[in-house]
Amino acid sequence: MNTLNTYSNNPRIMLVVGLVVGLIVGMILFWGLLPPRAVDVPPALLHSGYRDFYLAYVANEYSTTHDLEMAKIKLGVTDGYSSQQIVADLNKLAQSPSANQAQLDALANALTSEQPAPKPAAAGPNLLLVGGACLALLVLIAAGLVLLLPRLQGRGLPKVGSSAAVRSAQSSKAVAATTWAGEAEKPLAQFVTTYELGDDRYDTSFSIETPTGDFMGECGVGIGETIGVGNPDKVTAFEVWLFDKNDIRTVTKVLMSEYAYGDQALRAKLAPKGEPELARPDAAVELETASLKIRARVVDMEYGTGELQPRSFFNKLQLELAAWSKEVATAPAEAVPA
Repeated sequence: MNTLNTYSNNPRIMLVVGLVVGLIVGMILFWGLLPPRAVDVPPALLHSGYRDFYLAYVANEYSTTHDLEMAKIKLGVTDGYSSQQIVADLNKLAQSPSANQAQLDALANALTSEQPAPKPAAAGPNLLLVGGACLALLVLIAAGLVLLLPRLQGRGLPKVGSSAAVRSAQSSKAVAATTWAGEAEKPLAQFVTTYELGDDRYDTSFSIETPTGDFMGECGVGIGETIGVGNPDKVTAFEVWLFDKNDIRTVTKVLMSEYAYGDQALRAKLAPKGEPELARPDAAVELETASLKIRARVVDMEYGTGELQPRSFFNKLQLELAAWSKEVATAPAEAVPA
């Protein structure tokens, strides 16, 4: 995700991506979905087989009408199909066993006696030029989007990966276990999770497993209570919980802001959810079940400001959770032979 954010904020990379995408879309449109179609194509541009059939048709009609001007119009003499080329094609067609040689020779002789001045070749539909124009248009559109994207983002549109929910998800993860003060053993598992104002669906959980991969339980943190009105939600308390597969209950403690901890009405409301704890920097909350113990330490915290009471809701809260097996923690050391 961080790599994607870096690329999306680099105009040069986005321009190259836009060019490639424009090229691919242009090829699909030009050769696949919207291919050019030939309409009213002059005889000079027809396939040789169709052109021979058409020459034979005009020669047959001329043998009846003897209207040379109409024959020249139908053959496209004024559209780049010169009389000399028509005569050459008629003579070549007359050599075919199935052709009516007399009709073809009559039309060729009539055209030869006329000796019309050659006309400049008319440009037919240049497929390459049309495709290039479509591709250039798509490239210009892609480049315009790339150049306008930073300005649009600066006017309030959300950037990729910039929301509080995405940042919270990225910072909630397992980390290497470290030695904790007061603990003889390193924890089985250790995690870090961060809440930021605006993540109204903040609710993270972690699996606790033995070194061999056996599942022992889960722990996590979620929003416990909010105050005030409007968006985003103002969180004044979090629930820190521990589930043990060997226990029938889930243990929960409520980590409160200074305002909520001192408000008797809020404490009474949150009492059914768990034992209240005041959130303080470097303070640790401990939860225990039949076979597990976790400690949640406040690594970083910041209160929000505004119209609500001071120190009443969190702008940021970062917790570090560590889990121990009570059996491992209390197991006696093996006897060492003398």
